Amino acid sequence: MTALHAPIRPEYERQLEPLTHVSLERRLPLATRLWEQAWLRKSVLLALLALAWEIIAREQDNELLLPTFLATASALVEGLASGELLERTALSLEVLLQGYIGGVLVAFVLTALAVSTRLGRDLLSTLTTMFNPLPAIALLPIALLWFGIGHGSLVFVLLHSVLWPLALNTYAGFQGVPQTLQMAGRNYGLRGVRYVLQILVPAALPSILSGLKIGWAFAWRTLIAAELVFGASSGKGGLGWYIFQNRNELFTDRVFAGLALVVIIGLIVENLGFNTLERVTVRRWGLLR
Repeated sequence: MTALHAPIRPEYERQLEPLTHVSLERRLPLATRLWEQAWLRKSVLLALLALAWEIIAREQDNELLLPTFLATASALVEGLASGELLERTALSLEVLLQGYIGGVLVAFVLTALAVSTRLGRDLLSTLTTMFNPLPAIALLPIALLWFGIGHGSLVFVLLHSVLWPLALNTYAGFQGVPQTLQMAGRNYGLRGVRYVLQILVPAALPSILSGLKIGWAFAWRTLIAAELVFGASSGKGGLGWYIFQNRNELFTDRVFAGLALVVIIGLIVENLGFNTLERVTVRRWGLLR
C-alpha cells in the first residue's frame, strides 16, 4: 500500500450511557453567590469606611473638628425629619436640572454642527480650547453682574460646567463611529438630524454616557461651590448655603451631614440613573462588557 492510498477504517457508532447519576450543574456556595452581587460589595466597602471614620473621630475626640459617624448620621436624620434638608435639596436639584439640561442641549447642537459642517467643527474646536480650561466657578462674579442675584446666575455657571466636557466626549464618540456604518446611513438617505440621531448617537452612546456622567459630576460640585457664594450674597440657597451657614455657627455635625447628603445623592444618581441607562442600552446592545 502506497502513501497515496490511505487505509479506509470502517465507521461505527458507540452508544454512551446517560450520565443520570452525575449532576450537570453545580450550585455555587452561598458566600460566593452573595459576593457576586455588586451592591453587596459596595455596601461592605461603605460600612468599612464608616467604621474607619468612627474610630478615627473617637481617637481624635474633638467634635468641632471631626464629628463621629454616628453624630453625623443623627444630624442627617434630624435635618431630614425637620424638612430643612429636604427643602434645601429641592432648591439645589431644581437649579441643577435646569443648568444640566441646558448644557446637554447646547452640547448636542454644537456636536451636531461639528459632524455636519467644517465650520461647525472649527467652531467646536475653538470654543472648547478657549472655555474648557476655564473654571465654571470663576464665571460666577460675571454671572451675578449679567443675571443678578437669582437662579439665572447659577444656571449660567452650571451650563458652562456641563457643556464642554459633554461636547468633547460626544464629538470623540462621533469620530469613532465606523465609516461603514456611516456610509450605510447615508446610503439609506439619512441626512442632518436624522443621520445624527439614528446612526451617530446609538453608535457613540458609550462616549456620550461618559460625558453625561462627567458633566453631572462637574455640575453637582460647581453648584455646591457656587451656592457657598450665592447663598452668602442672597441669604438663601440650597445645600451649599446649608453647609456654609452651619459652618459659621460651628455646627460641624450638620456640615458633615450636608456633605454626606451630597455624596448620597451622587450615589443614587450614579447607580439608579446612569447605571440603569447603561444596562438597558449599551450593555444590552453589546457595546460594553
